[in-house]
Amino acid sequence: MQLATVRVAGGGTRVVRLDGEVATEVVGPADVGELLATTGLRAASAADGPEYAVAELDYAPLVTAPSKIICVGLNYKAHIAETRREPPTYPTLFAKFADSLIGAHDDLVRPPETESMDWEGELVIVIGSHVRRVSGPEAEAAIAGYTIANDVSLRDWQYRTTQWDQGKMWADLTPVGPVLATPEEIPFQARIVTDIDGAVKQEGEIHDLVHGPAALVEYVSTITRLRPGDLILTGTPSGVGHVRQPEEQLEPGQMVTVSIDGIGALRNRVVRG
Repeated sequence: MQLATVRVAGGGTRVVRLDGEVATEVVGPADVGELLATTGLRAASAADGPEYAVAELDYAPLVTAPSKIICVGLNYKAHIAETRREPPTYPTLFAKFADSLIGAHDDLVRPPETESMDWEGELVIVIGSHVRRVSGPEAEAAIAGYTIANDVSLRDWQYRTTQWDQGKMWADLTPVGPVLATPEEIPFQARIVTDIDGAVKQEGEIHDLVHGPAALVEYVSTITRLRPGDLILTGTPSGVGHVRQPEEQLEPGQMVTVSIDGIGALRNRVVRG
């Protein structure tokens, strides 16, 4: 099953279930996070509200106000190698805020304060239940599904100190969506690809992680409570701009596409701020 949060005429957002070219409204919840916290996926599978054409959907952030956005750095082996670091024993965590999130097709407005804006395509875990200190099957069961993010990073701000947050948590710079895909939608060898104007920059397999999804839920839930709609960005494959020779960055006018098999694609045009 695939679910999305979409903007509707007159303002506000709704949850829809996607079935081929048709999206059916799940009457009640305003976003996927609210649905997971209330009626859950079972209600979405039986929804029979108003219908929309999928091609005309205006995607909002999948979860408009998650209580937590936890991000994992250095979690793909190839990316660790290109940064010339050692594989981490424990997940490398940082955080974003709800104000960071934009929709799957919204513009990426490049802040005037940066000269080094980079891309990072990522698989995202969407939490489906209230959990704390879970492990094994319980951690797996806490995952409602997966979506996509572009962890857009301002490298000149990120590396001002040893703490990364100031280059990662900028407002309106993290596209998330287009849909929540439940786990059975994702092929085992699903690929994640980031391209800029059609030129592939990143390509990897989503299961090539140092710390996999269930292990991340286990680790993060040990530290803090996880709630329905919380997001865990699992890290990015190799091919980011700042380690390329010569270094590359996102420029106004470019179209950035991040796709994952079974989920779909983010498509965001960079515009000058």
